[in-house]
Amino acid sequence: MTMTAIRDDATGTVAFDFRALSERERYKLMIGTIVPRPIALVTTVDAEGRVNAAPFSFFNCLSADPPILALGVENHPDMSFKDTALNIRLTEVFTVNIVSHAIAEAMHVCAVGFPPGTDELGAAGLTAMPGAKVASPWIREAPAAFECRRHLTLELGKSRQIILGEIVYAHYRADVVDAERFRVDPAGLDAIARLGGSTCATIRDRFDMPTPTLAEWGERPADRLPL
Repeated sequence: MTMTAIRDDATGTVAFDFRALSERERYKLMIGTIVPRPIALVTTVDAEGRVNAAPFSFFNCLSADPPILALGVENHPDMSFKDTALNIRLTEVFTVNIVSHAIAEAMHVCAVGFPPGTDELGAAGLTAMPGAKVASPWIREAPAAFECRRHLTLELGKSRQIILGEIVYAHYRADVVDAERFRVDPAGLDAIARLGGSTCATIRDRFDMPTPTLAEWGERPADRLPL
């Protein structure tokens, strides 16, 4: 038990004062607990028109009106911007490609610390397709991709930016989406998610749990625990 951990034998819990933890300690607790996190394989273009691709698991959707998604991008240890953050600052656009199980290994290649200007997509065997609305490509092998314009960037201290992007165009593999009902098939998407450390997970083990109405909740059997 570390000095920063507070053990309570009465409740069988261990607590942590986050203000007393190091950045690395906070990071390990957060990524091991806030799971699963979707993985965004983000494509951008630099000032010379070269394509960059990098995965981020600090990623999610925040709003449908306007359609906003968020990326958490950490700086390099010397506080310089990563290619993704710099390219978004310069071009104001980016594309989020959803990572399926089929391209998981290719995504992993894009996480290698290549020098600036390296064609990560080429190294990973992925295909860049021209954006329809933004000057940033989408990945042909991805089951879905969102073309985005930068909406807002939040600076969190010196080390991280939260980049909010407005989705302006979306690409789906035809077998993934019901275009009449706007329903996405989770089996077709076959997305993977990040857990703690190097562990990832699929979304193949699923169950439905519709939210009950107030009337349905009131009609539950007497011996049934409250929802």
